[in-house]
Amino acid sequence: MFFKKSNSKSDNLVQIEVLPSRKSKVVALAGNPNTGKSTIFNRLTGLKQHTGNWPGKTVTRAEGEFEYNGDEYVLIDLPGTYSLLSTSEDEEIARDFILFGNPDATVIVCDASALERNLNLAFQIMQITNRCLLCVNLIDEAKRKGIEIDKEVLEKELGIPVVLTNARSGYGIDELKEKIYLISNRIIKPVPRKIEHRKEIQEKVNQIKPLLEKAFPGLYSVEWIALRLLEGDQKIRTAIEKGNLLELINKGLENGNGDLNL
Repeated sequence: MFFKKSNSKSDNLVQIEVLPSRKSKVVALAGNPNTGKSTIFNRLTGLKQHTGNWPGKTVTRAEGEFEYNGDEYVLIDLPGTYSLLSTSEDEEIARDFILFGNPDATVIVCDASALERNLNLAFQIMQITNRCLLCVNLIDEAKRKGIEIDKEVLEKELGIPVVLTNARSGYGIDELKEKIYLISNRIIKPVPRKIEHRKEIQEKVNQIKPLLEKAFPGLYSVEWIALRLLEGDQKIRTAIEKGNLLELINKGLENGNGDLNL
């Protein structure tokens, strides 16, 4: 994890050298490899972009700017990943940015021809933030394969906005900008479908959440972090140990359930 403990979104962004102006909103662009994510990035930002490395990493980072309806946006192209479970450096970067960078909107890019496989990452992001939307790209290729995407059904099932795009031709890009604008300004507030957990797991999560909220005021994704702790995510655990939070959590859990120790 490359974020140091901070309760401030702006401090976290500075740590990874994302320096938006006070007026700018921050948008994360996430997705599996080979979904046309880079083409979406280029369509949104045009020539207003630059590349470098994530601080302390060898992974390339692309950052760009665009404007829509009077708002300025900084778009961060996250590494293409299949998961946020942090088994690789790419996954760790994507996970940490969504968790601690607290973007104003997160665009999840999927391949219309491989939607079922791509939705694994989408569901993981939906557990972290409700400020997200699904960009179903490459719909032209899907149609050639006889695949039709029912946008309304998909939105109903996922609980987040869905935009169909063909980034190469520019189809759907204006609608994508509109949805980013609506989400980042809280004009629409998606309610993503949440994964249901067994009663005993949810009870333990509910014990951990207030401890996380007290230690990290304003942290949006406390439930997801609590779940990762229960599942033994070593990198999340290490990050929390550095903030001396693990001892507090264990103490609090022991008061309510003496047999639980993270």
